[in-house]
Amino acid sequence: MTPRPRGADLLISARRVLTAQGIRPATVAVAGEVVSDILPYADTAPAGAALVELAGDEVLLPGLVDTHVHVNEPGRTDWEGFASATSAAAAGGVTTIIDMPLNSLPPTTDVAALQVKRAAAQLQCHVDVGFWAGAIPGNEADRRPLHQAGVFGFKCFMTDSGVPEFAPVDAAGLAQAAADAARLGSLLVVHAEDAAHIGHVCGPDYAAFLRSRPQEAETAAITRVVEVARRTGARVHILHLSAATALPVIAAARRQGLAVTAETCPHYLALAAEDIPAGATEFKCCPPIRDRANRELLWDGLRAGIIQCVVSDHSPCPPALRRRQDGDFSAAWGGISSLQLSLPVVWTRARERGCTLADVAGWMAAGPARLAGLSGKGAIAPGKDADLIAFAPDEVFTVDPSTLRHRHPVTPYAGERLTGVVRRAWLRGRVLTAGQHGRQPAGRLLRPTGADHA
Repeated sequence: MTPRPRGADLLISARRVLTAQGIRPATVAVAGEVVSDILPYADTAPAGAALVELAGDEVLLPGLVDTHVHVNEPGRTDWEGFASATSAAAAGGVTTIIDMPLNSLPPTTDVAALQVKRAAAQLQCHVDVGFWAGAIPGNEADRRPLHQAGVFGFKCFMTDSGVPEFAPVDAAGLAQAAADAARLGSLLVVHAEDAAHIGHVCGPDYAAFLRSRPQEAETAAITRVVEVARRTGARVHILHLSAATALPVIAAARRQGLAVTAETCPHYLALAAEDIPAGATEFKCCPPIRDRANRELLWDGLRAGIIQCVVSDHSPCPPALRRRQDGDFSAAWGGISSLQLSLPVVWTRARERGCTLADVAGWMAAGPARLAGLSGKGAIAPGKDADLIAFAPDEVFTVDPSTLRHRHPVTPYAGERLTGVVRRAWLRGRVLTAGQHGRQPAGRLLRPTGADHA
């Protein structure tokens, strides 16, 4: 019988727990809101202890961290909101999200807007939430106050963002944003597409849309970002990488010791241009989903460590903005809504390629936590927040959009059979995915240190 550790409130026992030593039988002790110990596996409950025994087909994983989520509230809450987005996150085993600074009104480009954002999020969040700020032309004086107010870093666009209130930076603006991030000890995250390589196309032909945003648009932009990182010493992060041609540029920068990291998204790892029907605007995103050969090279980049994170870039909108009635890819709003499905989408494709659950947790929990400076998240270890998920890696299900919790259940995965089901989740030791109705949402607003900030 495993002794109950002093002060432990909860014991979660499983034959498969992902620990620093790999997947093994263990009992995770939780004291208050943190993991207090990893104990030997117990078949029977210690007297007086609150013990949860996972089923034989379940694995205990760390809660996922998604550093790329567009919540859109306030201002465009009819697109998505904190209650719906974080409910979807909880159902998908994502226990921490970081909200992007655009698509909400006002955008998070000064402290007043950040305060409005935090007020909107307060008491609505089912998972822990942090905030990126924007780096746009004209807000240079606002960046230090935003950093001091606890944002996780600064996002900029190198091409049109799609909304007029969040303008892109030019070459000088990019260099200034990087220099500001370096001075502040912060992080610059970049939507890296070069407008000079982007064309315009109308109509329902996906191949034509893909040609309008070629790989060169990403590679040229990323090359510029790397040079700016070299000149300024800034930490820079490439968002939603879809172009495999940019992998050698990122790899070379990292070999040279530059602080350059990259992420990709489930849709780039799971979907392929050849399979997208004409007019299927639910598949539109920027940068776009590319061909199968490119997809396999992205998997190679993940396995090689050139890409460190897999995050959703969850970006919903009202169905009318998808323009499904005419299927016009140029007019449709882009964005894939996958926050609830990210883990099974990635796991389904990862296992087909011989990757392990430890690999997936590294890309979707530890990697994003490390990127954002969330030292208390991303792993099951003493001292970490007790953010945990019970995951059934062999259970198969068919995606039914009506079961999705984000505001508008539009998804390119509708009807697809995926493997892996999140059966329960805990946020700082509190169960999320069962018995939460009628309870106050337990999510907190975070600073980069992991401390809550209400």
